[in-house]
Amino acid sequence: MGAGKFNGRDFHTREFHTVRGYQLLEQNDRQLTSAMEDYLEMICRNSGEDGYMRLSKLAGLLNVKASSASKMVRKLGELGLLKYEKYGIIVLTDAGREAGGFLLERHRIIEDFLKLLGCGEDVLIQTELIEHSINPGTVENLKMLNDFFAGDTEIADKFAEYKKNVCGR
Repeated sequence: MGAGKFNGRDFHTREFHTVRGYQLLEQNDRQLTSAMEDYLEMICRNSGEDGYMRLSKLAGLLNVKASSASKMVRKLGELGLLKYEKYGIIVLTDAGREAGGFLLERHRIIEDFLKLLGCGEDVLIQTELIEHSINPGTVENLKMLNDFFAGDTEIADKFAEYKKNVCGR
């Protein structure tokens, strides 16, 4: 085994980072931070038929102060994802609806996958932690896997039986 090699890989040609390092690299490659994504997803989820949401409700749903929510809403507005109108009304732009729809779908796909695996009551926490670190290609693969298991209950039952035999649950 040569210097700088392990299992045939040359580690001098790749940079390695901590998990936080990879998160920061990814953040530099995209416009939205994880916090921005959480706000946009929540606004999209709760705009409802009226097509708007109030700032006070957003702050309450995210368990943040109204001043923090206002600051983040301004940032999202500067990115052209929403309009913040008088009296605390937030309206998504077309770009905001599109991005928010993607974020909601990503959340649903990951949550469905974790439920398929049999994750317990902390599935929401796990989903929230994963959704900001996963790339779109992996999300698409998870969607295909979810669809595969949903379309073939026999194989889904075999997986459940296998898991029961291996894990005892």
